[in-house]
Amino acid sequence: MKPGLGALVLCASLACAGRVWATNLPDSCGDDKVKFDVKTEAGQPPPAGPAEGKALIIFIENQNQMITPFHYATVRFGMDGAWVGANEGNSYFVMTVAPGVHHLCASWQSDLEKLKKNVKATSFTAEPGQVYYFAGEIVASRDTLIFNFSELNEDEGKYQVKSLKLSTSKPNG
Repeated sequence: MKPGLGALVLCASLACAGRVWATNLPDSCGDDKVKFDVKTEAGQPPPAGPAEGKALIIFIENQNQMITPFHYATVRFGMDGAWVGANEGNSYFVMTVAPGVHHLCASWQSDLEKLKKNVKATSFTAEPGQVYYFAGEIVASRDTLIFNFSELNEDEGKYQVKSLKLSTSKPNG
């Protein structure tokens, strides 16, 4: 093989390997190609309790500031291998789930490879009649960005939802 062609093949291989690594998500997430359009609405009543025999999950996104001027981050949330919705800025959405073990994922939706690596996963066991709060949190400062995903206790979850906007999201494309 000629040296120039060998170098080209090597560069192409490394580029593809980096791309595969950057989009490798936990099994609890969905396809990385899925992106969401999000709308938020303030002043909505608090979520009602779960339906008989079901549980509720409230997915929250908290940000201490905008990521860029006039722009909040979008965080997608996955459950059991599929994306279930997204939040933008300080917002939340609610979904009903069946009892049992569920595997959750939170991923910063971005086209920038550096930000796409902000992915977290966890699992929990839903019990009928219960409400669970999970928060994706972005703390930005001049020099750092921190991304966390954790379960909140009921008191903290209810408190946060009072001050947040309700989000609705749909996959685009």
